[in-house]
Amino acid sequence: MEHEKDYVLRTVEERHVRFVQLWFTDVLGVPKSIQITPAELEVALDEGLTFDGSSVDGFSRVQESDVLALPDATTFQLLPHLADSIPTARVVCDIVNLDGTPFEGDPRQVLRRALDRAHDLGFAFYAAPELEYFYFARDDATDGVAAPVPLDHGSYFDLTTNDLGSTLRRQSVLTLEEMGIPVQYNQHEDAPSQHEIDLRYTDALSMADTIMTARLVVKELAARRDVMASFMPKPLAGVQGSGMHLHVSLFSGGTNAFFGADDPYHLSPIAHRFIAGLLRHAREITAVTNQWVNSYKRLIVGYEAPVYISWARNNRSALVRVPPTKAGKPDSTRVEYRAADPACNPYLALAAVLSAGLAGVEGDYELPAELATNLYDLSSDERRSLGIGALPSSLADAVDEAEASKLLADTLGEHVFEWFVRNKRAEWVAYRSEVTPFELRRYLPTL
Repeated sequence: MEHEKDYVLRTVEERHVRFVQLWFTDVLGVPKSIQITPAELEVALDEGLTFDGSSVDGFSRVQESDVLALPDATTFQLLPHLADSIPTARVVCDIVNLDGTPFEGDPRQVLRRALDRAHDLGFAFYAAPELEYFYFARDDATDGVAAPVPLDHGSYFDLTTNDLGSTLRRQSVLTLEEMGIPVQYNQHEDAPSQHEIDLRYTDALSMADTIMTARLVVKELAARRDVMASFMPKPLAGVQGSGMHLHVSLFSGGTNAFFGADDPYHLSPIAHRFIAGLLRHAREITAVTNQWVNSYKRLIVGYEAPVYISWARNNRSALVRVPPTKAGKPDSTRVEYRAADPACNPYLALAAVLSAGLAGVEGDYELPAELATNLYDLSSDERRSLGIGALPSSLADAVDEAEASKLLADTLGEHVFEWFVRNKRAEWVAYRSEVTPFELRRYLPTL
């Protein structure tokens, strides 16, 4: 750790950094930042920076408000193109209590606990997301309240020229690469003005930090061109929404624990049980992987999003997909959890996915048969006869499942779990009481 601190201090001096942003997130995954000058950096790295946790959603109560933002020196990165001409850097923080113990309301600490549990079982957890999002023309009069206006009418893999959305996506990729964040793929997605950036595999804690960074980079670069970038799961009706498919795997002793050479699917018994855990606990963790009212406008039949709880190799209607293992590269073995959306809190979502999978590993869950058929084409009776369940169809249903889940309560911890459930119930009540444009158009003239 001292080596990392020395590197940070030396880099700040050599690169003439003028400001250092200390990043953390609230329980809902909203980014927060405290900005300091280099003169304060060494003390912050050693002792942390005290702030009022009661002012952050899901953190402290007023009577126990003070907490410390403790920079994780390994996350230090320069912020190219994001701070005008002023050299600026950022470092991600863990939130700790004044006595140095982990603060239970910190989402990063929630993921750390889940990773510690995996480590105790002999595993390291790796992840890679497919980040989908939209670009829209910004209307200052409505600030996005009116129907959003796409920048293009492209579709899947379209190669466009002199197109602002594609230009912004390329600038985002170059900025991430300049920050040391490798991008595997990027392309135009299926819906108008929808794009995708796929981040390269790394350990889950680094990936959660990276997802937060990537979202900010995309939105900041768009705003500089007077464009709105949105990770809202379903901003447009009639086209597919934005998902964040999570490719995950466990490693043990530097070897991919999901690979099984003798298995017809090239999956180990650990992988079988991990997938079984994802399937059995999918309904319980959906409130975390899909945490907004709008998330459930995406999880409907007909728009390539998963609805039914099943697994398969090449069936994209399944909740869990097993991508083919690259020839001669057993370490590429992974499973793809397709429900999550890009507006989730990545720390909580990765913790929930890991905990569900580990429950299957520890509990020796049996993996049900693969379902290769298009699940959208089956009748409800056919799905029932095959024992195929469905994900929650609304935030209210998802929160009911979450509240009854011991697995999720243990994963999030009492502090985050109770606040999260309370907050999501309040969101549902606010949504239910809202009179929407749909209702006015449909009912006002005739009722």
